[in-house]
Parts: sequence; structure tokens; C-alpha cells
Amino acid sequence: MTVEPLSRFSINQMTVKQLSLPELVEQCVRLSVPGVGLWREPVAEYGLEAAAKLVRDAGLTVTSLCRGGFFTTAESLDDNRAAIDEAAALGTDTLVLVSGGLAPGSRDLSAARARITESIAELAPYAGERGVRLAIEPLHPMYASDRCAVSTLDQALAIAEHFPSTQVGVVVDTYHIWWDDRAPAAVARAGASGRIHAFQLADWTTPLPAGVLNGRGQLGDGAIDLRAWCDLVEGSGYEGPIEVELFNDALWARDGVEVLEETLGRYVRHVG
Repeated sequence: MTVEPLSRFSINQMTVKQLSLPELVEQCVRLSVPGVGLWREPVAEYGLEAAAKLVRDAGLTVTSLCRGGFFTTAESLDDNRAAIDEAAALGTDTLVLVSGGLAPGSRDLSAARARITESIAELAPYAGERGVRLAIEPLHPMYASDRCAVSTLDQALAIAEHFPSTQVGVVVDTYHIWWDDRAPAAVARAGASGRIHAFQLADWTTPLPAGVLNGRGQLGDGAIDLRAWCDLVEGSGYEGPIEVELFNDALWARDGVEVLEETLGRYVRHVG
């Protein structure tokens, strides 16, 4: 496999979570993968400084850190400041936010979104001072009650546009927004204002598994026209990394190196 088709490819750590961080880094170097998207929990397990040194010495770019957000308690602001510091230490300029759902006992989505905006207002200057951008990720509406009250790209932009684009932007994730006929216009709007801070790919397969959280399909196995989405995002002016982030129990049950190699092949076939 040549380097050129992978020049913008990034593998999100969750796609092959069965690999340890050193194993993932080793395989990325072997396969000429230039970027990795990391998660806070395995980074903390390995050690933040050690993880930063490991990826830096391997010549890998950390394309994002997942995740901040879950703005449901006062303590969440302290945890998000810590996440911003971790992103800066890892050398990434992008912290992905999964913003959190309804407050306990509440049915008020508007209040949840207002709380998210207020929390980001507290964090945006802190992030900006550290060279980290907050990337609001809209999640599919099935997650609105418990994981993310921000369900569309328009909703994410409505929050992000309160702040400088150098501080707050959005994540375009095909799994979560492919169904929304307003999303293409929102992608164009986000791109024109420099607010696409991360672009992630996963496919939508049906029937969804019982645990829908882990239902992201391997590239090419589902209903999403991935190449069309890449053309759309690139047409908006985005030139950054393209991360593949898959939550999939069947993939996690397989050999991680095999899954990584398969994902590279699918990326080249359906995107590159």
C-alpha cells in the first residue's frame, strides 16, 4: 500500500481498542499511517507524558483527543479543563466534545442546549490560550436524552458560532449526520467559516445491534455514500485529517492488526 492514498488518513484508537497504545503506534508506523485519534482513558492508563513521547517519537500526528463534554454537573468544567490540558500535552489542536444529554429528571432539551452553550463559554478562552479547539460533535437523535442533546450539524453550529472559529468548531461524523437533508448546507457553512475541526467516517448498517452504541459499520458495509461525503467536506474547503472511528463489537472481537489492515483497505477503496 502506498503512502499517498493515506496522506490524510487517521485511525481512531477506538476502532482497534484491542491494541495497546504501543501496539497501535507500531502498526501505524509499519503501515505508513500518519495520524491517530486518541482517547483519554487509554492515554491515562499508559501515562500522559509517556503517551505524548511515544507518538511524538514515532512521528505520528495526534489528530484529535476524545472526549470532553458531558456538561451535566458543575464538576464537568474541571474535567474538561483537564481534557484541554491533556490535548495540549499530546500535541493535538482538537478536543472532541460529546456534550451530554438531559439533566437528571428533565425533559427540557432547550435547557440542555443552553447549558451546553454556557459551559463552552466558560471553556473556550481556556482552550484558546492553550492552542486547543473545542469540536462539538452532533450525535444521532437516538442519543439525545442521555449522551448528546446536540443532534444536528445546524444545532452544533448554532452553538459554535457564538465563539471565534479558532476556539470552537464542529465534528462532521458521517455515522451521525448522513440522514439529515440539511447537513450538506451546514457542511458548506461550517467549511466557509473554518469551523470543521474534525471529519470522521463510519458506515450505517442495519439492523442495528442490540447495543446501538457499538453499531458503527466498517467502511463500505452500509448505506452511506462515503465518497460523496468526502467530496462534500473537501468541497467546503476542509483539508485536514480524515479519521475512521468505529465502535463495533464484532471488529473488537477480531485480531486488531487484521482490523487495522482491513480498515486501511476499505478507506483506499471507498474514499482514497
